[in-house]
Amino acid sequence: MRAFYNKYKPYYQDSLKLAIPVVISQLGHTLVQLSDTIIIGHFAGTTSLAAVSLVISIFIVPMVLGIGISYGITPLIAQHNGRQNYDECGRLLSNTLLLNVIAGIILFCLGYYGVMLFIDKLHQAPAVVAEAKPFLFMLCLSLIPMLIFNGFKQFAEGLGFTKQAMQITIWGNVLNILVGIILVKGMFGIPPQGIKGVGYSTMLDRVLMAIVMGFYVMRSPLFKKYLENFAVSNFEWDRIIQLVKIGAPVAMQYVFEVSAFGGAAIMIGTIGLKQQAAHQVAISLASTTYMMAAGISAAASIRSGNYFGAGDHAKLRLSAISNYHIVIAFMCFTAVIFTAFNQWLPYIYTSDITVVSIAAQLLIVAAFFQLFDGAQVVGLGILRGMGDVNVPTILTFLSYWVIGLPIGYLVGIHFNYGVIGVWFGLVCGLMSASIMLFFRFQKMSKKHEAELSFDQKKSSTASL
Repeated sequence: MRAFYNKYKPYYQDSLKLAIPVVISQLGHTLVQLSDTIIIGHFAGTTSLAAVSLVISIFIVPMVLGIGISYGITPLIAQHNGRQNYDECGRLLSNTLLLNVIAGIILFCLGYYGVMLFIDKLHQAPAVVAEAKPFLFMLCLSLIPMLIFNGFKQFAEGLGFTKQAMQITIWGNVLNILVGIILVKGMFGIPPQGIKGVGYSTMLDRVLMAIVMGFYVMRSPLFKKYLENFAVSNFEWDRIIQLVKIGAPVAMQYVFEVSAFGGAAIMIGTIGLKQQAAHQVAISLASTTYMMAAGISAAASIRSGNYFGAGDHAKLRLSAISNYHIVIAFMCFTAVIFTAFNQWLPYIYTSDITVVSIAAQLLIVAAFFQLFDGAQVVGLGILRGMGDVNVPTILTFLSYWVIGLPIGYLVGIHFNYGVIGVWFGLVCGLMSASIMLFFRFQKMSKKHEAELSFDQKKSSTASL
């Protein structure tokens, strides 16, 4: 065991040093929804909590589409930095900001106006739908500043500068919570805004975060050598296409997963309002640990990109495996927390006894899928750093939409096992994804290592 630990020790340290700020920063996206859920659950009631569940289950799809598109720059920046090709970094930032703004506008239109066409036909409680509509508008509008922030953030993180985005995210979430409570509850002479209040606070939070992150990247001397070729007018189709070729499959990977969870939420909404609220409580807790794992995945992607760009495939494998170890250890810890405190954790969100009771049962199921969820997201991050995005996208589709969601419908709805049955299907989908992505990583890393070894032998023979 000591020899095993010493083999990976430098990679554990390197990964954790890079990952911890990224984890906190990644967590910020979920903490916005988490704080909204807590504020509404305590200050606005069960109907409003169910409305938040409905909106977030729908909004999560355009949100992760945008996040996925913005991730296109990170492995490219990491690879060019590994090759010391600094001029290309500024050009990529120019084009990713333009791409993110366009994507934000399109996703706002699709996320709000598109959903308005069918939200009344989802067989949800009318009171829930009525409260959901204004909240959905504000969340979808906040996509534009969120993606601008993400453009600057992914650029900085691709270069290994992770702490500033973490700090901005922390203060942004503090602001979101404070303003959300003031507006929802109605304080300092402001009339109670209900569910609209958390929408306003989220919008304000994301606008300020985009401004501060942009100011940091453009003004910091750390990025001076990378920004010599940066210009807002640098619109280049070849780089836009390059970013989309990585970002679009990454976006679809996220969409296939979160839309499966969103589909599960809608299925659960047909069972009952209490079950839907309980699902939101449990999935918010599970999403928090998932975003921590996603931060480890982002760090794994950066290091994989560095080693892949430098052609050091032996270190790439060691670094990748170390990230698997880290995420599995972390998810085992959170699984224990979910199991030991499943009766108490739901009270963070609501005091409704029925909702708490159902959510407590779901947290036991969540404890199982923590391991698979962490493994699959790290697998995606490693493969993304290696530039392998198309096949993993197909694997995620098969896992969630061919395996997970149909099993959830069959067990939960058809065989009447209810919300637990729907969640059983989600576990099956995550397990399938984690296994298939790990085997994909093994195949691709060994393939690249063998190709490099062959090229070196060929070069050596030619020199003789």
